[in-house]
Amino acid sequence: MRRVIAATLLLAAAGCSTAPAEPATDSTADPSKISWGPCTDIQRPDGEPPAKQDASVRCGKLAVPLDYAKPDGEKIDLALIKLPATGKEKKLGSVVFNFGGPGASGVDTLDQAAKALTVLRARYDLVSFDPRGVERSSGVRCGDGAEMDRFTSLDTLPPNETTHKALEAANKQFADLCQRESGKILPYIGTANASRDMDRIRAALGEAKLNYVGMSYGTQLGGVYATQFPKNVGRMVLDAPLDPTVTFEQRTIAQTRGFQKAYESFLRSCVKNTCDLGKDQAAADANVGRLMNQLTTKPLQVNGRELTQGLAATGVAAALYSELTWPFLEQALSEALQGRGEALMYLADSYTGRAQDGTYSTQMTSFPAITCVDSAERPDRAALRRTEAAALKISPLFGSEGSGGLCRVWPAKGSDEARHVDATGSAPILVVGGKGDPATPYEWAPKLTAQLKTATLVTYEGEGHGAYLSGSKCIQGLVDSFLIDGKVPSKGASCPAA
Repeated sequence: MRRVIAATLLLAAAGCSTAPAEPATDSTADPSKISWGPCTDIQRPDGEPPAKQDASVRCGKLAVPLDYAKPDGEKIDLALIKLPATGKEKKLGSVVFNFGGPGASGVDTLDQAAKALTVLRARYDLVSFDPRGVERSSGVRCGDGAEMDRFTSLDTLPPNETTHKALEAANKQFADLCQRESGKILPYIGTANASRDMDRIRAALGEAKLNYVGMSYGTQLGGVYATQFPKNVGRMVLDAPLDPTVTFEQRTIAQTRGFQKAYESFLRSCVKNTCDLGKDQAAADANVGRLMNQLTTKPLQVNGRELTQGLAATGVAAALYSELTWPFLEQALSEALQGRGEALMYLADSYTGRAQDGTYSTQMTSFPAITCVDSAERPDRAALRRTEAAALKISPLFGSEGSGGLCRVWPAKGSDEARHVDATGSAPILVVGGKGDPATPYEWAPKLTAQLKTATLVTYEGEGHGAYLSGSKCIQGLVDSFLIDGKVPSKGASCPAA
């Protein structure tokens, strides 16, 4: 899930910048086939094209109903990508990926992840897609770059009436912009319909069963698919799992605790050696807290922009998803303490999907569109203040009112259909949960496993969001063995930190 600052949301996924998406239209694609061709608009997270594009990679479109209650009515096109199998052994079909969000571009992310998936690609075609409402698949838009800049830079501190009024006004303005620019598709965004889209993708790929790897939010999408289409489940892996039953308040509290735990682990790691942030953990934490408070009244100037407290907190959260980025976080915070905010701004921009030219991917807009439609919950002000107070007790840095503030004013109705999963009748499902995951806390892993009824849980003892691509050879070996050979790990299986 990813942290949307103005809406004070926590979510964790990889954000990717891509070209603006077209609104829902009468599709020209064959409704039962994927029209494959060369990839022409793949982009890296900074909005730039890759240095070199693999010529074998194909991109395509598949037409699906805008409204599944009217299957013969208006269509939208889903954008897909395929990395053809490379090995000489017998091909096992296709594996479909969702890398999280909700709102991450599967098209861009799969292209970026190709080198980490060479073992799997030797036997499978690797496929991903931009879910409905994301990027090229009628991506939700909510204002131009300047309006997005204002929204993402809002402060969440101090937690007083002035801040609350500013956030409430910003949420309402943002929701109104979403309705104005993407109102046609907003009622049809959501996990239940994305799951139906995945079954259309399965059929169009010519697969009798869906082999699937879902990460973070992708675990909820996979769980819903296994609930809607249990007999169509092939080999399914759900990594960094969400518990779809949690309320906005429960999610906010759990994720605040997860990010605070990861932040404290970062500080401990920092001060083991010479740490620029402070001589010990308490001093380093105090220095970071002082920086955040100073930014509420005196933002740092960065190339004509302002590094606010909201953006700085986003930058810190962005770097806590993986231990690999902890050294850069130390550098970024150290520079900010000296009055230079470029590195923290870079981290924040990578998180919000802001490209160098000031345009944004749909990560920050697709996320609330999907999240708010996936729940009928619409908390009142009292509930939001209660959530914020509880979260701030856990973490002054990450505590917030959560996603309920924006969903409270969201223009499309929500449904709880995607909050209930039960895969009874499906093939075995593999769930992978990490003990040090800041964004999808480990406590959610056994809960999702139990709800699915047909799942086996593997525990990763290390830090970071997601285990399969963490560098753990143990986890990668178990997952690849399951996907390639169908071998289900033993009950209680675990892997040490990488």
